[in-house]
Amino acid sequence: MSNYKGSGSDFEQEFIERTVEINRVAKVVKGGRTFSFRVTVVVGDGSGRVGVGIGKARSVPDAIRKASDRAKKHMHPVYLFNTTIPHAVIGRSGGARVLLKPASPGTGLIAGGGVRAVLQAVGVHDILTKSLGSANILNVVKATMDALNQLKSVQDMAAIRGKSVEAVLPFWERKKNG
Repeated sequence: MSNYKGSGSDFEQEFIERTVEINRVAKVVKGGRTFSFRVTVVVGDGSGRVGVGIGKARSVPDAIRKASDRAKKHMHPVYLFNTTIPHAVIGRSGGARVLLKPASPGTGLIAGGGVRAVLQAVGVHDILTKSLGSANILNVVKATMDALNQLKSVQDMAAIRGKSVEAVLPFWERKKNG
């Protein structure tokens, strides 16, 4: 028998939560239009885990709560290299494409809108990004998540390319090491 009397929320850690988009949507029914709100929320721990959730409800607070719960439920790890990503990648969703390129320390987070929210939540501090194609915020966020899911660790990239780990490091790391 356990002597622990703490609540279940003691184990819950602090998350970075960003509401990316609040959109009013309509369903046409026999009596006219029924309006509700669709909310997109990004949740991350700031050290390599991130999730995106979409919630829909008649009121904004309910939609935000639903989206936040779904984002926390669907969090997954992302490979990072120090304060950036290990290699360049392009993510796609619908008509949106997002290019993510690693950047040297001190560059900062060069991104806008939904891409910035996702990268801040995952804990990336130095990166270059470019949003290509559609500007639909939901698709841009999904494309960013697709790009992050495509990332591989430096060791995996070295094994795939048949090179040493030092040979696949970003150029500023190679210059620093020798």
